[in-house]
Formats: sequence, structure tokens, C-alpha cells
Amino acid sequence: MKLSSITQIAVAIIGISGAPAIQAQQVLTGDTRLACEAILCLSSGSRPSECSPSIRRYFNIHKRKWKDTLKARTNFLKLCPASNTDSNMNSLVGAIASGAGRCDAAYLNATNTVWNGGDNGTSYIDNTLPSYCAAYANHSYTDVQSTVAVYVGSPQKGGFWANPPPSN
Repeated sequence: MKLSSITQIAVAIIGISGAPAIQAQQVLTGDTRLACEAILCLSSGSRPSECSPSIRRYFNIHKRKWKDTLKARTNFLKLCPASNTDSNMNSLVGAIASGAGRCDAAYLNATNTVWNGGDNGTSYIDNTLPSYCAAYANHSYTDVQSTVAVYVGSPQKGGFWANPPPSN
């Protein structure tokens, strides 16, 4: 089911639905091409070497404030003509911008720490998957569930987020 969604994205990006003026000889170039490739690569749980330039371009977008980084990354992905062909593609861009790179164990362990009792208190790592990770992992056009971290143990007893084992 998810794989056919990835196929739908590829067809939308390659075909650029509703754009008959683009001939087969014309290919996307520059940031437009990288944006389309980034959507494909970040929608999939695997990252072949062909994804490196687009993924690097996407994650090299940094602004002073996190909200501005998210907006700039969203705007970059929107350079792909297929990004707004329908509501699913539009929501995919939002899910990628909010979730990609923020749902691995290292990030979740660093950001989901809860402190109890002030300076001398204890801390634990919350076991609630952030909504942006759930939206990214469960989007009908992504196949990234196998890459999203899983919680091991219980919060009050040293639980933590771990990356899932690689699938063969």
C-alpha cells in the first residue's frame, strides 16, 4: 500500500501532472530538480547515493530561528512543480519539512527529556512520539515507518528511544 504511494509521488513528479507544455526532452534542473528529488528521497525509508545532493541541499537550509528554518525548507520543497498538485502532496511537503531528520533516536532522546524537581531533581526521556513524527511516519505518501525511532523500556526506569534495526 505504501509502496504504491511512493510510485504515485514519482509519477506526479516525473509527469508533473497537468503540465503538457513540458516535453520529454526537458528535464528539471537546479533547485527545482533537487526539491523534487528531496521529496522522493525523504518519502522513502531508503536513501540511495543518488539522493545525496538533494538531501544535502535540503538539510543545509538553516535560519536563525527554527520556525524560519522550517519555513525555508518548506519553500524549498515547494519549488517542485508536483508539490501542490493535490492536497496529499501539499500535506506531504509539510510532513517532510516538520518530521524529516527529527524522528531518529539521537534527536528524540535529546529533545524529549523531562526534568522533575528543579536543579537537583531527576530526568527521564518521555515515551510520547511527537506529533510531527507521527504525521511524517503515517502519511499516506511516505514509507518511512521502518526508520522512525522506537521507545525501549519505561520512562521512569531509564527508557530511551532507539533506532529500529536495519531491514534486509
